[in-house]
Amino acid sequence: MFLISDLCTLLKSYLEPDQVKEVYRAYIFGADAHEGQQRLSGEPYIYHPLAVARILAEMRMDVKSIIAALLHDVIEDTPTAKDHLASEFGEEVAELVDGVSKLTQVKFESKAEAQAENFRKMMLAMVRDIRVILIKLADRLHNMRTLGVMPPAKRRRISKETLEIYVPIANRLGMHNLRLELEELGFKAAYPIRYRILEDAVKNARGNRSEVLEKIRKNIEERLHQEGIDVPVKGREKHLYSIYEKMRSKGLSFAEVFDVYAFRLVVDKPDTCYRVLGIIHSIYKPVPGKFKDYIAIPKANGYQSLHTILFGPYGIPIEVQIRTEDMEKVANVGIAAHWLYKSGGDGHRKDLAQEWLRGLLEMQQHAGNSQEFLENVKIDLFPDEVYVFSPKGDIMTLPRGSTIVDFAYAVHSDLGNSCVAGKIDRRLAPLRTQLHNGQTVEIISAPGAKPNPVWLDFVVSAKARSNIRSFLKRLKRGEAIQLGRRLLEKSLASFSANLDDIPESRINKLLEEFKLDKLDDLLEQISLGNRVALLVARQLTETGVP
Repeated sequence: MFLISDLCTLLKSYLEPDQVKEVYRAYIFGADAHEGQQRLSGEPYIYHPLAVARILAEMRMDVKSIIAALLHDVIEDTPTAKDHLASEFGEEVAELVDGVSKLTQVKFESKAEAQAENFRKMMLAMVRDIRVILIKLADRLHNMRTLGVMPPAKRRRISKETLEIYVPIANRLGMHNLRLELEELGFKAAYPIRYRILEDAVKNARGNRSEVLEKIRKNIEERLHQEGIDVPVKGREKHLYSIYEKMRSKGLSFAEVFDVYAFRLVVDKPDTCYRVLGIIHSIYKPVPGKFKDYIAIPKANGYQSLHTILFGPYGIPIEVQIRTEDMEKVANVGIAAHWLYKSGGDGHRKDLAQEWLRGLLEMQQHAGNSQEFLENVKIDLFPDEVYVFSPKGDIMTLPRGSTIVDFAYAVHSDLGNSCVAGKIDRRLAPLRTQLHNGQTVEIISAPGAKPNPVWLDFVVSAKARSNIRSFLKRLKRGEAIQLGRRLLEKSLASFSANLDDIPESRINKLLEEFKLDKLDDLLEQISLGNRVALLVARQLTETGVP
């Protein structure tokens, strides 16, 4: 059992004695506030905030974050008021606790709406102070660790929410270790049978690999030693969820995914990274097109490393990551590694986080409701990125699959709204053209030009989608209905149907399902981007529907 004395011992390694005393005082305050409350496991409730504080202490977070973690449920679950908290521990701690607290007082029509609204509030609190999300992630991690006491249906719901929302946020903030644990726990609880089958398959396959793995590792270490570089070469085990995701998304068999030998080398400085890369490429030939330099161009979450895939012995692919100790620390704990409240924090890293948060704020202003905001943010959290250049040579990071329109909105909302054409590497290209790494993109705009609703069919970035929807919402109702009809007719045509042929009973059934009064309301929703024309057309033309 982890006790307050254990937490204080951990904190003494990096906090001042006075700060550790303040943490102890917060613990006593929290224990008194939660007196008599128990978790489902039967243990005193205070053990949960203590465990959350421990997770943050292991990241070496600042004293205010630790205190807020210990008190993160007192506003929500006890009679303690925010003002009382502020008078005891300061306004900063009270704001953090308030930001983390769930808003149970608000009544919603559906669980989806409630989840979306809570998520929106959490995101906006995070814009004010990013420590809110770090406490929230630590809170979710401990809840996932203790999920076993929950009923199966609730376990599945919480774990799916974790995989859909919290895992991508942890990834976006570069918090690798926390993300991996959330993924594994979420996968195990959401899909227990798949998890067990995969776990057994990995155990059976591991025995056959150890000899080859050791041979490759020794070969690389000896060659590096000859060149005067003594660094340990560590084998990396693929995690079950990443194996599952690759199998699912790419339609691969277990053998195809698991048959990759992965290694990581952690060296002293960036120069050595490139030296080591050259040496490794002289031992095993690199696979063309599989080298990635995230040191020169870091990922959007600040992650830096060299990645290469090699042709190993017996034709086995070898995946190698090379990075410095600082890069390793950032890769593991993300934004907490260079905490902006500590002295000497990494300014570049802070800018990356703040830039994303500013984007969230802009998205919130354009979103019509909480569910739309949640949908947009989930699009934005999609982890794969593409790197392109502006005509002036600035690097722009966009989600994988982004088009010229996405690029225009990434530069500026006004440029996106008024773009009429685009050039890729100085050649004119259709606006729906998908972008690839290293391309230079130029936008041609015209005064008075307006966003085209059809763009919603191909844009992938949350910023583009929310801006286009925001514009469409300002259309007059009459125009909107006409536009919705045109979009629906176009989609129905792909099912060899038109609106006049659809039985009235089928239209009424769909309107009832969507809780709409008449067809014009549905057409308006389609034109505003709240309903996807293709999905509506599919539902209207499905066989077996009266």
